[in-house]
Amino acid sequence: MTNLKTLYEEDTVAWAENQAAALRAAAHGRSNQELDWENLAEEIEDLSKSIKRGIHSHIRNIVEHLIKLEHSPAAPPRSGWRESIEHARVEIEALLDESPSLNPQLDQFIREEIPRAAKLAIKRLEGRGELTPALQQQLKAKSYLDLFSYTPDQILGDWFPPEPPKA
Repeated sequence: MTNLKTLYEEDTVAWAENQAAALRAAAHGRSNQELDWENLAEEIEDLSKSIKRGIHSHIRNIVEHLIKLEHSPAAPPRSGWRESIEHARVEIEALLDESPSLNPQLDQFIREEIPRAAKLAIKRLEGRGELTPALQQQLKAKSYLDLFSYTPDQILGDWFPPEPPKA
């Protein structure tokens, strides 16, 4: 049999197929199958991290676009921002359906992503010349978390901010 550590380093797909077959065989009572326990555990752990990264990314995208919808007077990109938010909400829903144990962590994910999303949104607003003096003052006095506080229902539900005043 091929050295599993070498196989893992040279052909991850072949290693994964080998390990999947070994796990299935072990499940059927042939427990003398050779398993690459350490790398198998690492790959399974990485799957969990990947799902969490996906949820984080979608939350960041939603918050960035909510901030832009709330503060940008520009008309043309608004429908795209709304569509992006709706798409990300559906993706999060699907990920949470597959991994409901992540639901209790959503508040933490949101707290972690609001500052990141706010930085992105502020840079885009600045780049478009849409950062209002009032928002600039608020940014000097408050943290991103204080200034842009969205609830899980606002982020994951059907909520959209009211339209800002036209410039």
